Amino acid sequence: MSSAFLLWLAGAMVVFLSAATASRAYIASSNMLLLALSLVLYCGGNLMMVRLMREGGLGLAISVSAIAQLVIINIIAFLLFGEKLSNPQLAGVGLGVIAMVLMLFPLGARS
Repeated sequence: MSSAFLLWLAGAMVVFLSAATASRAYIASSNMLLLALSLVLYCGGNLMMVRLMREGGLGLAISVSAIAQLVIINIIAFLLFGEKLSNPQLAGVGLGVIAMVLMLFPLGARS
């Protein structure tokens, strides 16, 4: 895993998480500017994902992105919006983290 891939992944995560937070804020306030901001951020995040897919492959880029977003957006939902997950849902998030670790650091992978 190259450092450029990880930096682009971190940048994409910031953009996607900002978009998700703006979407949730729109639901609470019905402010159309928040909805427009969310849509612009989602478009930018998807354009960043193109570079990630080119460097790391479609499967790895999308999978790692989805799991990282899953974990971080749940933290944001808990801290900012007071939302909570049930125990089975928390177990699912934990399994996602394990899956991401296995994808990013494969042992003995050969092509």
